[in-house]
Amino acid sequence: MGAALPLLPNPAARRLFLAGAGLAAAPTGAAKDAALAGLIDSLGFVQVDSITTVARAHHMILRARRQGYRAEALPPLLARRALWEHWTHDAAILPIALYPHWRHRFARDAERLHGNWRKWFREGYEAQFDTILRRIEADGPVKASEVGAGEARGKGGWWDWHPSKTALEWLWRTGALAITRREGFQKVYDLTERVIPADLRAAAPSAEETLDWACTSALDRLGFATSGELAAFWRAVTPDAARGWCRAALARGDLIEVAVQGADGGPRRAYARPDLLARAEAAPEPPARLRILSPFDPALRDRARTEHLFSFHYRIEVFVPEPQRRFGYYVFPVLEGARLIGRIDTRADRATATLATRAFWSEPGAPLTKARLARLEAELTRLAAFSGCNSLDFAPGWQRGAP
Repeated sequence: MGAALPLLPNPAARRLFLAGAGLAAAPTGAAKDAALAGLIDSLGFVQVDSITTVARAHHMILRARRQGYRAEALPPLLARRALWEHWTHDAAILPIALYPHWRHRFARDAERLHGNWRKWFREGYEAQFDTILRRIEADGPVKASEVGAGEARGKGGWWDWHPSKTALEWLWRTGALAITRREGFQKVYDLTERVIPADLRAAAPSAEETLDWACTSALDRLGFATSGELAAFWRAVTPDAARGWCRAALARGDLIEVAVQGADGGPRRAYARPDLLARAEAAPEPPARLRILSPFDPALRDRARTEHLFSFHYRIEVFVPEPQRRFGYYVFPVLEGARLIGRIDTRADRATATLATRAFWSEPGAPLTKARLARLEAELTRLAAFSGCNSLDFAPGWQRGAP
């Protein structure tokens, strides 16, 4: 690490990063209509995930930033086409204005996915493309459960799709279809021209314009980043392209290189705008209240970045066999101010309307003091109400020490 690089101290780096992730202010304010659309725009996107131990990931993400948020506020924005669903690093809900920049991704995915999908999925899906498109054109939107009559089906595992389901997903990922709504959690697919407004479908940014948008907008939200982190934010451009963008911006003086101090004191090189230190100094100190975060929260999705800034090692254990799990199937990180102070195994038992907590593990240096326990119970009470529960339950010995 070059000694001449400006040093961004760890506390300031945390504050700036959490501000960009929407976690520097108290979770108050309006949480529907234009205010909700604005929140999603400020984040860039919210990841969609099907697991509902408490609530689905996108609802948990939004609720962590607006305590008044309710799940029923989101579908009207999708129906009015203020938002749409597609793919970043995973399935996500995004501002509709970003659609033109996905044109390059559609073409790239059509080329990139061919080889992988032919290995991963059962044969026959490519033969269904025209059939699916003709049916939707003639009869309207469909769900995967409504197509593929008579096709061999798997045993219900993730990605074990019948050929027509695979065809639907392919046509969605490559831009011919779009998600018009969800019923339950099932996607409802329609022709893209019936979902995306005509002016956005007609817009055709160049590859260079999309590259500049992707890197600039990612840096706006991250505050400081490596070229790899910029490329990974939207997954809209390649790492090589992002690396070239950073070098060119550095040569123009639009970016500087800095050393970002980690939680362990070690520095890591990153790119930032020239006013980084002033913006970091001005970043507010997040409120001390506790927030239980989704494992897919924007503040956590880059696990390596989270570990560098917060000394918080986190891996989701959904796919780990139960005897080998260190913590649990779906454990939630807990944020207090600008620190990740623990992780909690809690789930909504909807049969008894109880939010049941099996365990809480404190991080080193953040014991569950009486005051912290009171804040945790207050957050669990709020989370219970959000998930439709009216009581809390704690397993014997649920308070654990540092992992």
